[in-house]
Amino acid sequence: MPAYFFWGDDDFQLQAAVHTLRQQTLDEAWASFNYEVFPPSAANGPIQALNQAMTPPFGMGKRLVWLQETTLGQRCAEEVLAEFERTLPTLPSESVLLLTSTSKPDGRSKFYKLFKKHGEFREFATIPPWKTELIHQQVETIARARSLNLAPKTVDLLAEAVGNDTRQLHIELEKLALFWNDPQRPIPPEAAAALVTVSTQNSLKLASAIKQGDTSTALGLVADLLNRNEPALRIVATLVSQFRLWLWLKVMETERITSEAEIAAAAEIANPKRIYFLRQEIRGITLAPLQRSLPLLLELESDLKLGREEQATLHTKVIELCCMFRPVSSR
Repeated sequence: MPAYFFWGDDDFQLQAAVHTLRQQTLDEAWASFNYEVFPPSAANGPIQALNQAMTPPFGMGKRLVWLQETTLGQRCAEEVLAEFERTLPTLPSESVLLLTSTSKPDGRSKFYKLFKKHGEFREFATIPPWKTELIHQQVETIARARSLNLAPKTVDLLAEAVGNDTRQLHIELEKLALFWNDPQRPIPPEAAAALVTVSTQNSLKLASAIKQGDTSTALGLVADLLNRNEPALRIVATLVSQFRLWLWLKVMETERITSEAEIAAAAEIANPKRIYFLRQEIRGITLAPLQRSLPLLLELESDLKLGREEQATLHTKVIELCCMFRPVSSR
């Protein structure tokens, strides 16, 4: 298929896919003649990209035309859409047209429907840190692609250590591949623990510290997350998701709903077996602080979007949240 649209905020995975496509398409000896890149700043970039894609390659290999960080998935002028309608069905087999964007294309748009008919969309979105099952699956999938045999507890250790950071996951798997020379035996967690850089600072641990009213630990986690360049709004998104989940479970517990399947459906939990463990997380917590936490988190999100200083704003709201969950006797 000569037309591709790669999108998502997992830049490492997306760039790796671009690199693979480049290797599959171009003859390196002729790459300087057959490789065209149009950045967002290029004047009439989409039209120029289509014109280049229709140009036969020079010498050996195919031609690759890359339209970077395009906004066509969200909005497309009629004249540009008309040009795509005319060109996409007639793209020569020796040319490959690649569009990339961090934003998800609008599935309702005319451009999306046109491109899906004549091309291929590929998603490279970062897995939300609270979707631990998908993170485990990602570890298993990437390890399998690298022909690495991991013991189940090693998968757990890697998922905990790197979270949704695919770049770090590839680095750690590369270390394990160099270290482990017995492909017949799964790599045990002891071997992985000795090599893998384990980061204990993640947003889910921050949510847990807040829930326990542990202000000093929570503030330390905020500082470490920001020092690791974790976006403040992503931290807040994780907190909102986790506290909303806990609130759902506590409401159902209060309503005396015991069916795990019913709870999982209402709380949008893919695996009902997680319900037991999630219930343990909210044991001893009353409904009131969970109800008050979400408005405060939404206020925090609003402050950050208005441009308030990140660390000071996070510290202030985290202290307020911790006070909500701190036992009365210790306030």
